[in-house]
Amino acid sequence: METEALAMAQEIDFSLFALFARATLTVQLVMLMLLVASIWSWTIIVQKLLTYRMAQREAAIFDRSFWSGEPLDELFEKIGSAPDGASEKIFAAGMLEWRRSHRQDGGLIAGAQARIDRSMDVAIAKEAERLNAGLGVLATTGATAPFIGLFGTVWGIKTAFEDIAISQNTSLAVVAPGIAEALLATGIGLLAAIPAVIFYNKLSADSDKIVSGYEAFADEFATILSRQLDA
Repeated sequence: METEALAMAQEIDFSLFALFARATLTVQLVMLMLLVASIWSWTIIVQKLLTYRMAQREAAIFDRSFWSGEPLDELFEKIGSAPDGASEKIFAAGMLEWRRSHRQDGGLIAGAQARIDRSMDVAIAKEAERLNAGLGVLATTGATAPFIGLFGTVWGIKTAFEDIAISQNTSLAVVAPGIAEALLATGIGLLAAIPAVIFYNKLSADSDKIVSGYEAFADEFATILSRQLDA
């Protein structure tokens, strides 16, 4: 009897597609939801890796231009008042407020330093928001995917036990397919969650590092302008 049950179990297709096809509608919906979350997460991961690399490259190029000794007014005229790069936007925000703070007679309007700092802080905040956009999806996927997969597993096991009760047969050929289908949901949940958590931590650290670079540049630029204000 046991040999016959083993032979029946060996004839069952345990491929991923077959397990998905045999699963109940609820478990299938759970698996599809997790697959969509995984694809969405990987899309964000790839996009952010490219975005951060471009941001770091742009910051390095602008940093060389800024410290090349070229007059700030000429550098501002070169990049214009609506630049594309993040570092250039922060620089342009400070320079625009610097120019607006001059009266027609050449004097400075009171509170120029505070307004310049505020303008650059706003530009930095906008860039930080852009860099962090989408990271919440990774955090949510990493936190919820295992539990969603576990729900699919619990539901699948419940259905398997119901099938066992109806057939009144506890042989391996009856038990194994249902358990395998149920466990597949947890596996997909972990497959979605693990990369999401790993890259969320990495991308968050990279974003903080880039924003810290922007803040350091803004402080250095504000110091340069402060010297000119004191002069």
